[in-house]
Amino acid sequence: MTAQSIHTIAPDFSQNRESNFFFSFLFLPPPKREAIETIYAFCRYTDDIVDEEADVREKHRRLRAWTAELQKALYGESRSTILNKLVGVIKRFDIPVQHFEDLLKGMEMDLVKNRYETFEELEEYCYRAASTVGLICAEVFGYHHERTKQYALNLGIALQLTNILRDIKQDAKRGRIYVPLEDLRRFGYSEQDVVNSVYNDNFRALMKFECERAHQYYRKAKSYLAEDDKPLFYAARAMGNIYYLLLLRIERANYDVYSKRIRLASPVKFLVAILLRLRNKLPKNFHRYVRTELPA
Repeated sequence: MTAQSIHTIAPDFSQNRESNFFFSFLFLPPPKREAIETIYAFCRYTDDIVDEEADVREKHRRLRAWTAELQKALYGESRSTILNKLVGVIKRFDIPVQHFEDLLKGMEMDLVKNRYETFEELEEYCYRAASTVGLICAEVFGYHHERTKQYALNLGIALQLTNILRDIKQDAKRGRIYVPLEDLRRFGYSEQDVVNSVYNDNFRALMKFECERAHQYYRKAKSYLAEDDKPLFYAARAMGNIYYLLLLRIERANYDVYSKRIRLASPVKFLVAILLRLRNKLPKNFHRYVRTELPA
């Protein structure tokens, strides 16, 4: 990573109109939306370092440089536009820096680890890669109850598991298998089967097991969200509903994530967001007529 690239990057969230982030955060008040855009830009660029076409040593070097630049920004010594904006967000919303440090550790895991022996190992990755983002956003949204942070944490794991199940084929092409090896053995499905996109009864049984695990985290997340924090977490709930629908589509496709990538069309994502927004503004006795509340 050159000094120039660190100092000038400023990814434009608004241009990524196909992203789940875009539709989920569409109706946030401007100050919070701008903060989320800055956080998203930081996450997107960090993720791109890991996924770019370069050898692992170069990726490590770029990630270390990016991490060091964040530390400089925290001390007011960086010339990076995006990192200086990020530090402004951190200070304004009093976001623990530890969440960003854990996120960077999650990105580093993708450079040093391409297999997970147990679910406990994978859960740690999901926390670092996704729950950290949820906890960061929670500080921007605001909350009345400390337990709501557990909503953000568990929803992050649910979203990451959904991503993993949807992207098994794409990740295998990058040499990564996130599904725990202990689960592969349990269902008689090999690493080579993953690489070769073998779709059979064993794979369907494996996917049913993994999808149920994701469902458990969606349910667990919802159990922590207090009623009076729901309006504050509209954006997170919209994101959760979008990803939950992706999980349902995986199941309705009989777990065939190999023949085509499971996705939601942009109008569907917009409809999910707008219906949840509408539901939030209706009197409670009207909620039964607008059934948009999914387990997220």
